[in-house]
Amino acid sequence: MKRISVFNYISLDGFFAGPNGEIDWFYNLPKDDEWESYTQSAAGASRTLMYGRTTYEMMKSYWPTMEAIKSFPEMANAINNNPKIVFSKTLTEFKEEENWKNVIILNDINREEILKQKEKDDIVILGSGSIIQQLANLDLIDEYTVVIVPIILGNGKSFFKNVNTTNLDLVEARSFKNGIIFLSYKRKELR
Repeated sequence: MKRISVFNYISLDGFFAGPNGEIDWFYNLPKDDEWESYTQSAAGASRTLMYGRTTYEMMKSYWPTMEAIKSFPEMANAINNNPKIVFSKTLTEFKEEENWKNVIILNDINREEILKQKEKDDIVILGSGSIIQQLANLDLIDEYTVVIVPIILGNGKSFFKNVNTTNLDLVEARSFKNGIIFLSYKRKELR
């Protein structure tokens, strides 16, 4: 059975971005070879990526660049070539580029359309807090993976703001030397 999952970095106090959308705080971690290896191995999985417009534009501005391709080759290959679904009311067309391919633009979050896309492939939502909130409240998210970064932001964009109560089962918990804690949960109904 195909799944829709979330993968997001969050601060210890539950924010996925600062008050103005800033995410630079999770790039300043001490180097940790075990964490780098873990994320690179996970990046190779073939699945459809799902974004809101803001996250999509951020990803498009970095991952197709030579800097990203040289620094994170496996991650860049997956992000640049895997199918991508973007929710946007302002983007109307997509032009395929050598290092940025396979984009579908949807204007609205429609339960039936999302289920149709899910039949084709596993889907992972990266960033995109408002998309996560809407899909969670439509009962469409099967798994939540959060990477807790050892920082307290104090305020920002809450990862779980306005999300209905959802009971979860722990699938994996792992800590790394750089202070990151990796947690993966499934909705209780899926076990």
